[in-house]
Amino acid sequence: MDATNQKAIDRKARMQLSPVPATYRPAEIRIHDFEEALILHTPAAARAEAARCLHCPTAPCQAACPLHNDIGGALALLEAGDINGAAQLYRETNPQPEACGRLCPQSFCQDACTLNKVGKPIDTRHLEAFVTTYQRRTTGVPLPEIAPATGKKVAVVGSGPAGLAVAEYLARKGHQVVVYERHSHPGGLLVYGIPKFKLSLESVEAKVHWLKELGVHFECGVTIGKDISMAQLWEEYNALFLGIGSQEHTLPGIPGETLEGIHKATEFLCRGNLPAAMLPPEWREPLTVGARVHVLGGGNTAIDCLRTALRLPGVQEATCYYRRSKAEMPAGEDEYQHAIEEGAAFEWQVCPTAFVGDAEGKICAVVYQRMSLCEPDESGRCRPVPISGSEFTVEADTVILALGYRLDHTLASQVPGLALNSRGMIAVTDRSTGETSVPGLFAAGDVVRGADLLSPAMADALSVAAAMDAYLQREA
Repeated sequence: MDATNQKAIDRKARMQLSPVPATYRPAEIRIHDFEEALILHTPAAARAEAARCLHCPTAPCQAACPLHNDIGGALALLEAGDINGAAQLYRETNPQPEACGRLCPQSFCQDACTLNKVGKPIDTRHLEAFVTTYQRRTTGVPLPEIAPATGKKVAVVGSGPAGLAVAEYLARKGHQVVVYERHSHPGGLLVYGIPKFKLSLESVEAKVHWLKELGVHFECGVTIGKDISMAQLWEEYNALFLGIGSQEHTLPGIPGETLEGIHKATEFLCRGNLPAAMLPPEWREPLTVGARVHVLGGGNTAIDCLRTALRLPGVQEATCYYRRSKAEMPAGEDEYQHAIEEGAAFEWQVCPTAFVGDAEGKICAVVYQRMSLCEPDESGRCRPVPISGSEFTVEADTVILALGYRLDHTLASQVPGLALNSRGMIAVTDRSTGETSVPGLFAAGDVVRGADLLSPAMADALSVAAAMDAYLQREA
C-alpha cells in the first residue's frame, strides 16, 4: 500500500475519533467568583484531541487564522508529546498565544477545520492556550536571540495587544523600546477591558515580565499629550508607534444619560474586575450595583458586562437590551451561550429613548422603544427602525453603556498634519505598513481599525513592526 493510500486510511480513522474538547467550570460555581472559567486540557486529553487532526494539505485552519499560525504543525508536535515544541511554533507567529487561545472566536481557525463538516471540529483555540500556558508554567518561555543593538530608540504609546506586539518585534531586532501606558499597570485592553474570568492577570503579567527580560522598558502612569507631549517624544525617539486603541465610548445621546448609576462599559469592567490599587484614583470608590442591571449593546463587551454584573453582590438580574435581533448580534455565539448559562437575559429589537431618574438623581427606569428590522445598512446588518407608539418602561437600578468605541482625539489633535479617515480613526497609507501622514509615526490596532478582535489587531501590528524596522534601518 503506497503512502497516499495509507494517509487516506489514516484520515478516515481519525474522522471516527471522538472529540476531546476543553471544558468550563460549571456555571453555578463560576458565577460566584472571578477565576478563569476555562478548564484547560490535561496533557493526555490534549494529545488525544490533537490526534484527530487530518493535516489537510490546504491547511484551512491556518489560512483562516489572522496570524496564520502553523496549527497543523503544532498539533503534530503535540500529538507526538512535544508540548514545548508546539508552544514555540505558536510563538513564532503569535506574540500572545495564551490570550488568543482564550479570547479568539471559534469563527477563525475552529470553524475552518475540515472536521467541522461532520460536526466535530478540533478545539484548536484551546489547544493553543494549553500548550503555551503549560510551557510557561513548567519550563518557562525561553528568550529569543536578539540582534545587535542598532542605537535606534522607539516609543510605543499604549501597552495593549498591538503595542506589546510591536515592542517585542522591535526589541528582538536590536532597537531600544520604551512603552508608555497611561494606567498604573501594563497590558492595555488585556487588563483594563477583558474580565479576569476570561483571561487571568497572571498570564498578562507573565508576558510583561518576559518583555522586560527581553529589554523592553515600561513607563506606566504616563499619559502622552498630558504628562509628556508628542513634541518631547519626537526629540528623544527615532520612530513612534501609536497603539492607544479606541478609548472613547459611544453614548446614546438621550435624556438622562448623566444620571447616577449609569456607567460606561470600560469603567464598569475595571471597577468590577480589578483591585483598587490598579485603578485610576477616580475609579477606586467601591462599585455599587443594584438588583436590576440593564446592559445596552450587543457586542462582546456587552456580554462581558453582563457576566461581570452577575458576579457582583446584590445583583438579582442582568438583562441585555439590543436594538437588532440575535442574528445580527456581533457578540460570538460561545460568549452568548456562557452568558445564558450564567443567568443573563436578553431583550431583542429594543432601543432606549430616555433614562428616568428619582428625586435624588439616580437611575430608576429606562424607557425603551421597539424596533422593526428593514433592509441592511452599511454594516451589512438589517437596519433597525423605531415602531411608533411602542414605548415601554422598565425599572432599573444600574445601566451599563456598551454601545461601541471611537478614537479619543485628544492625542491625535496634538500631532500637526496627522490625518484621520472617514470613520474618525487614524488614517494609514496601508494597514500592512501602518504609515501615517506624519513620517516616522506609525499606527495599528483599534486606533486604525476601530474596536476589533485581538488577533487581527496583532497581525496588523506585526506587519507594521516590520515596516518600522525597515524605516529605522533606512534612517541609519
